[in-house]
This record gives sequence, C-alpha cells and structure tokens, in this order.
Amino acid sequence: MTLIPHRTSGVEESTLPPDYQRILATVWQAAGPVMARQVGDGLGIDVSVRAKLEPLRGRLVRFVDRGWLRKLPDGRFTTCL
Repeated sequence: MTLIPHRTSGVEESTLPPDYQRILATVWQAAGPVMARQVGDGLGIDVSVRAKLEPLRGRLVRFVDRGWLRKLPDGRFTTCL
C-alpha cells in the first residue's frame, strides 16, 4: 500500500496518514517556500541530527513525486497550484 497516493481529483489530504498530513500542513502554512530543515523545526524534529532530517527530506520528495508539492531548483519545497 502506498502511504502517499498520487494527487488526482477526488484524492483528498484526509486520505494521508496523520503524520503525513502534519508534514503537508506545515509546508502549506509556511509564508513561502521552505527547506526540509524548516519543516522539521515546525514538526518538532531535532534538525541538528542528520539521521532525523533525511527521512523527512525523503517524505517531502515523495510528496513532490506524487504531485502534492513542488521542489524548486534551490531545494526548497512549496505548494502546487
């Protein structure tokens, strides 16, 4: 089972597991594009430990791959319009 389904019409944020909903909400509530470190801060993750930050970065990339977010050339993540 895919934890992050492809974003298509009829697929709502509520279909995501709660942890993934929190990640998405953190990016959506940001004033602009954010780095993975900023998302981690918003979620209360110890971003000084790379081993804790990299799994979050992987989840953000999966959101990008499935159409929920966009990744800018500078590595920041933002919403899809």
